[in-house]
Amino acid sequence: MSIVSKLNQTKVFKGLSEKEFSWVLYDVGNSAYTMLACSLIPIWFKSLAIGTNPGQITADQATAYYSIAISIVTIIVALMGPICGAMSDNKGKKKIWFTSTVALGVAGCILNGFAMEWIFFIVMFVLTKIFYSASQVFYDSMLADVTSEERMDEVSAYGYGWGYIGSCIPFTLALVAYVLGPDMVGAIPGKVSVILGFTITALWWLIVSVPLMKDYEQVHYVENNEHAISKSFTKIFHTVKHIAVHDKKVFWFLLAFFLYIDGVGTIIDNCINIGTDLNLDTVGQVVCLLATQVVAFGGSLLFARLSRKYSTVNLLLVCIVGYFFVCLYALTLHSLVGFAILAFGVGCFQGSIQSLSRSYFTKIIPPENSAEYFGLYDIFSKGASFLGSAVIAWVKLAGGTINIAVAAQAIFFFFGFIFLKIADKKEGARA
Repeated sequence: MSIVSKLNQTKVFKGLSEKEFSWVLYDVGNSAYTMLACSLIPIWFKSLAIGTNPGQITADQATAYYSIAISIVTIIVALMGPICGAMSDNKGKKKIWFTSTVALGVAGCILNGFAMEWIFFIVMFVLTKIFYSASQVFYDSMLADVTSEERMDEVSAYGYGWGYIGSCIPFTLALVAYVLGPDMVGAIPGKVSVILGFTITALWWLIVSVPLMKDYEQVHYVENNEHAISKSFTKIFHTVKHIAVHDKKVFWFLLAFFLYIDGVGTIIDNCINIGTDLNLDTVGQVVCLLATQVVAFGGSLLFARLSRKYSTVNLLLVCIVGYFFVCLYALTLHSLVGFAILAFGVGCFQGSIQSLSRSYFTKIIPPENSAEYFGLYDIFSKGASFLGSAVIAWVKLAGGTINIAVAAQAIFFFFGFIFLKIADKKEGARA
């Protein structure tokens, strides 16, 4: 049976084959943790860390330590990307590594809820985030194995779209646990509230990941390499050199991606900080973020349909322009209503710009080295967050407002737009 016939199986859901549907489900699972990490986890950490008791710290220290933890995760994940990619490209290894990182991430998420001290809490958060990010490298590289090239845009968009809407289910339950906790209603103890939030998220993440663990088959691979770890960075160096010299299409796309995805990631990571700096209601912010998931679901599915008619590059350019104006709108932000409008704008393009980037990159790279290339892709994705964070820090230290700091992210989308236009005109090595 040919590869194409294997991929074009009987459709089981919304036009997706069984393997495509299993792949999409993992986005539904891990998105629940993403939502928790950008909303309730910072709140729980500060509740545990800030105080006057021995071992507790000030609010400024808590913010600084949490930022340091995010930076540590970013560096480790960026360094792990090439290793994960090189190892999982070997025949029969991708499913093993994917399953292992998911299991460790789920276990870490559950243990995070039982942390009694802020130091253990932040350590477990870092470890869980690392395993979560590593699983994403393997997961992204599976796209070439579960679908055909002409369906990549649509399947990738379904992943993000259903991921956003699916994450609302466990997050709503976690939010109810938070509201019932001591910060709001006070009906249940704080520790019970936190444990419930983490455990619900972890179990959801695990359960919806099982179909992919069961159904996935590695179609594209290289022959086993006994020295994959020791050679991974040498291999990625040669990959970068090869791309820079022989594959200008991938080269210019990665430059564009590095810039515009930095703006996307910075806005996502700082959404709660934006509202906090403006002294907005905490629960109101979280509800807005929950609504954003629904908007992102609709936006992703809309762009999935548009991908049948329009080119991936043109749709990406629309998303970049949309984000550019969202950043400029932040200059007018001062109320919860304005925050909701900003969140709506982000939701319109958030899933689409990520899914289209993933599918476009999959189309222009060699499929047999997909995990290796996605290791590089992940470096650009995760490492780029330093730029946006540095801009926000510089603006704040210079006495500027959070509004100016967010608006300054528009520069990344401006140059990302230009570099993507250049990439589109280049001939790819794969072609």
